[in-house]
Amino acid sequence: MTSELARPGKVSEPKRHQTILIVDDEKVIRDLCEKALKDFKVYHAGSCNEALLVYERERCDLILTDVMMPGGNGLELLKRVKEVDPTVVVIIMTGFAEKEVILNALKEGADDFINKPLNLLQLKTAIEKSLAKKKLKEELSNLKQLDRMKSNFLSLISHKLRTPITSISLFLQNLQRGVIDCSDPEFKRTVQLINAEAGYLGRLVADLLTFSKVMIGNEGLQLQPCDLKEILAEALQDSREAQSKPGVEAELVCDALPVMALDHDKVTFAVRQIVDNAFKFSGEQGHVTINLRNAGSSIFIVVSDSGLGIPRSEIPKVFEKFYQIDPDNTGQVRGFGLGLFYAREFIHQHGGSINLDSQPGLGTTVTVSLPIQ
Repeated sequence: MTSELARPGKVSEPKRHQTILIVDDEKVIRDLCEKALKDFKVYHAGSCNEALLVYERERCDLILTDVMMPGGNGLELLKRVKEVDPTVVVIIMTGFAEKEVILNALKEGADDFINKPLNLLQLKTAIEKSLAKKKLKEELSNLKQLDRMKSNFLSLISHKLRTPITSISLFLQNLQRGVIDCSDPEFKRTVQLINAEAGYLGRLVADLLTFSKVMIGNEGLQLQPCDLKEILAEALQDSREAQSKPGVEAELVCDALPVMALDHDKVTFAVRQIVDNAFKFSGEQGHVTINLRNAGSSIFIVVSDSGLGIPRSEIPKVFEKFYQIDPDNTGQVRGFGLGLFYAREFIHQHGGSINLDSQPGLGTTVTVSLPIQ
């Protein structure tokens, strides 16, 4: 009989209920609106200030607010939340038919209006239409963002490939023209450098194929029993960056660990990015320590290096797409700046977290936590 742990399969995320914040100083109105909106998760607020506190905590999808309330009005609330998130949907409930109120609300970005006394059928229809409109806006925004990302990625690939190709091309042209003397002692060194460039070009293509698989297959988890110590040992052994830095000592310290249900490929990818970066920024001499700690409910993977470190201001950026740490400001850091972005995505999919702490000149420590269950 096959256990659930041993059988790989896609794990779907639970459906998220859309959230609505009802803002009215009359509790009876808030309660009646909530009863009509059973398909949504509903929050209440009796004033503008209370609504701002709730919205700051919950980031609701839609706000249904009265205009006239003690201590502030719905138009002030509309303006404040639109400043925080222009995509939030705000529907104004009003007993006033004044054009000035409507014009001011439209000016601040109100999505719809409902007259008091409320018609519950009209209320549900207005909410559903406004949320559908929001979804379309978000999809359009995502498409525009995806288009920008494609453009940036193509530009990045062009830049990364051009440097090694130029070096190889110039060498071959000079060789063809007879400019290079094969008996010159520098010839052998130049051939080694060009060979290294060809190797780097091959690795770039391999990385492109890896990232294309990652981007296409980023849909849920294929769980199977995994040994984290074995994954880390393989990542350390197979690391190209580690092999290129014989002067950097490596140490793997491991507690006794249980077998865990993980997506092997995604966890391996995440771990390899972290290990590679530890060696990549360690200079020619130094040490990298990998600690695996069993904290009972979670496993912690702590990777520390003695490298150059990262300025505090740059730390929030390291998990962004296409961002690359360039301590020497050469503009020639190798790679695509995607590794840590997807490493964090995959760790989050497992319910875990990934944090980075660093100081210039004192190295970097990356801590990954993965829940055992």
